[in-house]
Amino acid sequence: MIKKTFYFGNPVYLSLKNAQLVIKLPEVVKNGILPEGFKQKSEVTKPIEDIGVVVLDNKQITVTSGVLEALLENNCAIITCDSKSMPVGLMLPLYGNTTQNERFRQQLNASLPLTKQLWQQTVKQKIENQAAVLQRCSGEEIKCMRIWAADVKSGDPDNLEARAAAYYWKNLFEIEGFTRDREGIPPNNLLNYGYAILRAVVARGLVVSGLLPTLGIHHHNRYNAYCLADDIMEPYRPYVDDLVYGIVKSGIGYEVLTKEIKGRLLSIPTLDVVISGKRSPLMIAVGQTTASLYKCFSGELRRLSYPEM
Repeated sequence: MIKKTFYFGNPVYLSLKNAQLVIKLPEVVKNGILPEGFKQKSEVTKPIEDIGVVVLDNKQITVTSGVLEALLENNCAIITCDSKSMPVGLMLPLYGNTTQNERFRQQLNASLPLTKQLWQQTVKQKIENQAAVLQRCSGEEIKCMRIWAADVKSGDPDNLEARAAAYYWKNLFEIEGFTRDREGIPPNNLLNYGYAILRAVVARGLVVSGLLPTLGIHHHNRYNAYCLADDIMEPYRPYVDDLVYGIVKSGIGYEVLTKEIKGRLLSIPTLDVVISGKRSPLMIAVGQTTASLYKCFSGELRRLSYPEM
């Protein structure tokens, strides 16, 4: 079953009762004019086990310790946002698999040739998905990117990922002065937000599969707690790019992250993707990818399962 994404952008009380998430609006609870019956009906309950991602985007949100415990025990990713509504923090369960110690050891003992081959597969699929997005947007076959994808070697020593990215961003958005930069002009703000949601989904999938999100197969930044998530999310990034492209082309203002735009970006976990020849929601596909990654570490598989656009 596809897990749900809950976004809270207003002051709210989140508590736990009978294994259910109880949602209360403080302005209703504190209102002395409204009748008690109305106040009780204003409470909303949701099953904890149905929730996969929670986004907290208001400084006046109150969350009980019981809610946090229940969400994490059910392998939920909890995202907190800053004053600009950009995701700034991510909370994940410490354990998400019954054989976690064994899986950690297999991940830690992965050989260099194996990690290089896994990175080769990752870069190849990322470039192919980027080429598919460009073709969809321009209506033309992007032959150079298809060639680069086919030429990726173990470990990507020629850095074809960077070459493809430079071409990709130069041709995706027809916006004067646009370059892909975290601090750059819009729609970089939309891309940042979408990638943060995607990163949380991937990190959650890694934990559920009993893997360490910190230990990457390519990224090794000493200050990055989610190197493996950043590796595995690469072929999924074009799905975010395609969604942002659609928002830009729709003609609505995208200089500011409005409630409408956030709503569309929060649909990322439920986007349709094709993996292993079958359609699947993105969050389910991520679970298949992270499960295949563990099997590569354990020696059961030699190829990662990635989505194809």
